[in-house]
Amino acid sequence: MNKCPICGNPFPCLDHAASTTTSKAARNRVVLAAAVAAVLLTVLSGCNEKHSEPFKDAPRSGTDNGAPADVIRMPDGFSNAATKCDHGNRLYIAYHGDSPYAAVAVVAQDPTCR
Repeated sequence: MNKCPICGNPFPCLDHAASTTTSKAARNRVVLAAAVAAVLLTVLSGCNEKHSEPFKDAPRSGTDNGAPADVIRMPDGFSNAATKCDHGNRLYIAYHGDSPYAAVAVVAQDPTCR
């Protein structure tokens, strides 16, 4: 036979029926809030901002080519690209969507990079 969790009397315990219902409702609210927090944490931690990452992938030589790159904008469905000169070589870099890796092409000793 089931007993009241508060006083131990057999069910239905009319003295504590409201408090057990309230505790179930409160527990449901806590479980719902925890589930919402877990979903929000998962979604927000999955955001990728590769364009604002600091230099953290390799040691740096101290030589900084901070000159702006020429951006080549392509129509929707195609990857945009950027090009710039570095030490006489022309670099072409293209990301595909939000991929963390880029395609890189180098034109060695490009005559337009003087």
